[in-house]
Amino acid sequence: MMRKRAILLAVVLVAVIWAGGAPLPDQAQAPARPAAAKPSVAQVAAPPPGLDAMVASVMKTFEVPGIGLAIVKDGRVVAAKGYGVRKLGEPAAVDARTLFGIASNTKAFTATALGILIEDKKIASWDTPVGRVMPWFQMSDPYVTREITVRDLLVHRSGLGLGAGDLLLWPPSTYSRREIVERLRWIPLARSFRAAYAYDNMLYVAAGELIETASGMSWEDFIVERIFVKVGMGDSRPRHTADTAGLNLAFPHAPLEGGVRAVAPSENDNMNAAGGILSSAADLAKWMLVQLAGGELADGTRLFSSRTARELTTLVTPMPIAPPAPELASQRMNFRGYALGFNVNDYRGRKLVSHTGGLTGYVSRLAMIPEIGLGIAVLTNQESGEAFNAIVYAVLDHYLGAPKTDWASAYLKVRDRRRASTDETLAKAAERREAGIGPSLPLERYATVYEDAWYGPIAVTLEGGRLVMSFDKTPGFVGDLEHWSRETFVVRWRDRELRADAYVTFVVGPDGEIVEARMKPFSPDVDFSYDFQDLLLKPKASDK
Repeated sequence: MMRKRAILLAVVLVAVIWAGGAPLPDQAQAPARPAAAKPSVAQVAAPPPGLDAMVASVMKTFEVPGIGLAIVKDGRVVAAKGYGVRKLGEPAAVDARTLFGIASNTKAFTATALGILIEDKKIASWDTPVGRVMPWFQMSDPYVTREITVRDLLVHRSGLGLGAGDLLLWPPSTYSRREIVERLRWIPLARSFRAAYAYDNMLYVAAGELIETASGMSWEDFIVERIFVKVGMGDSRPRHTADTAGLNLAFPHAPLEGGVRAVAPSENDNMNAAGGILSSAADLAKWMLVQLAGGELADGTRLFSSRTARELTTLVTPMPIAPPAPELASQRMNFRGYALGFNVNDYRGRKLVSHTGGLTGYVSRLAMIPEIGLGIAVLTNQESGEAFNAIVYAVLDHYLGAPKTDWASAYLKVRDRRRASTDETLAKAAERREAGIGPSLPLERYATVYEDAWYGPIAVTLEGGRLVMSFDKTPGFVGDLEHWSRETFVVRWRDRELRADAYVTFVVGPDGEIVEARMKPFSPDVDFSYDFQDLLLKPKASDK
């Protein structure tokens, strides 16, 4: 769930904290890898010169309070470090063991868990139909229900639209995980099965249910016992909802009105299989070493086989390739696609295996080039993808022997241009607004209970002369409807940390009765997981 948000410009003072760059004591030296074929590639596994100063500069530029950074190379941990503070205004420093929400970097753990179950023969193969393991599972199309496989759950080609159904997950709803997955049968497909890529989280929630069904263990217990314990990820946790008092935990921060500040964490067990893990630079260093070693653990035993390793990083679903921004020209791709919990594409002639993650107040990136035994993880407690990308590409370029690029300046220009585009879009919408044309019905006529087939009930009530919208199954979604023009209102959520205001347009039939209501995000910067556009609100028959 890579969440993309606009950032307000402010000055953040950051302290650079060294937390050790030597191999971790419990990580044994892996067998040496063959030398890279390209002589320009740096052969010495040493941190890039000026690494600390570069990270500090990136943090200041993009207002990031704290960062966890891991670099592994040729079977060794080159760096596992912390920078800055866990929470603005407090002295506690980030170190190598500070926990961050890794969000969708969790997806590779879910995919790996399924690979382990296939090796355990608890699931026949990646191409086993999901219905053979979970007979109750249904998609909206009977053909897709019959044909969708374990592999299909992981590769974003089911036919669901971008982020479809995420409103069942964010903000936290009162539905159970089983109920959320059962509601997939009511979400219409946006395109043909296996026809095109569209990122979704719902099917990773379904994959978590599949792991529970096949293993007899909860997703959380399986991840801890079969992955964390074996890899040695002793600090990592499979959920955000556990008691965090006293933990070495980075607090989430976000750019809000008035600047960057700490925000409430997303505590939602329903999305754990898609994005629930808390982890640290030290633990992700161990995780990358296992992935780069094809499943081999530090003690020479295996977490998973080399065959599973190939499956995890083999492209399945091609993804569109757009020309990069001029400042990012060296990132131009020749191939790009999604594997099993990982993105794969080329970078400077090498295969790059990576993923990003984003939740409220946390964004991160993990990137590996298996050919040269390189892995990088950047964890942040602020919502700046520009920050983690600037660091990742600087480190990649060092080990690839590429010319030095000021990635922070490049991403700053790209970000500022995106902000200007958003401002222009909002200004044009305001210019076209016909604010003087009021709604055709008295406000009380809009106040009723509506229902969407896949989400459920949504109420509009009249309170103190104003309309209020409340999502019945999502306590955090309560907002005031401000009139925009004609039959369109804008819902302003009372929880301003959501940053997800939306248009609500009512359709009035010839008899003067409301037929339906549709929604769409108010700003281009509203995160795609707020899939308001997928709702079709119909007045409940009893309330007409």
